Amino acid sequence: MPVVLAEVMSTIDRLWPVEGAESWDAPGLVTGDPDAPLERVCFAVDAVGSTVDEAIDARAELLIVHHPLLLRGVTTIAEDRYKGALLARLIRARCALVAAHTNADVVEHGTSAVLADRLGLVDARPIVSGADPGLGLGRVGRLAERTTLGRLARRLAEILPATATGVRASGGFDDPVETVAVCGGAGDSLLGDPVVRASDVYVTADLRHHPASEAREQALLGGGPALIDVSHWASEWLWLEAAAAQLRAAHPDLEVHVSELRTDPWDFQVVQ
Repeated sequence: MPVVLAEVMSTIDRLWPVEGAESWDAPGLVTGDPDAPLERVCFAVDAVGSTVDEAIDARAELLIVHHPLLLRGVTTIAEDRYKGALLARLIRARCALVAAHTNADVVEHGTSAVLADRLGLVDARPIVSGADPGLGLGRVGRLAERTTLGRLARRLAEILPATATGVRASGGFDDPVETVAVCGGAGDSLLGDPVVRASDVYVTADLRHHPASEAREQALLGGGPALIDVSHWASEWLWLEAAAAQLRAAHPDLEVHVSELRTDPWDFQVVQ
């Protein structure tokens, strides 16, 4: 008997329980028939035109994304609006759409945990712990060997897929670093966290001017981490293969594909 969407949804809820999502989040099934049979699944960070086309062209019956398409309220899904157009294409192609967002950030093998693992952090633990000490937002650990801020930034550039904005750092190129805090996706809300403040460097994405400037000035005055700012999309793309491996293990008969399409919104940068 072929696996049906409802069975895969049960697996998704076991791997990335919706109870772990932030209150403002909107994970779960966006569109799709729970009784529909599945043979092919695609993973992507974003539900955008290119990844929806990729899933449909691959004849996938399910597209699993990290970022919810309908995170903020909408009043129309008319096809002259991109969200309506994407949903219409998915429905016509009988391709379901599921989002695993902050509920996939806080789990043992979530977005930040995968980034920490790729950096080789030892004894990594959540920055903000949940009910279970092993679960929570972000990760902090130490490098097996002390390095410098510049070398760590270069290592991130090697690990992460290339983007127009690349890897930016605030701090001295040769400053020593050993304790590293990471948060996949937008993480400036954790800049004031004591665990982050006690680290040598904080790696995250979408650092805005004022929070980054204030953190830098505070570090100069009273200590604090150097900052490394990476692409939001790139920092979370690493999680896709780990998630796909978990789904393959649970459903060996499914064909599971990870999109390599770059859905970072920036196309080029002019360096002055």
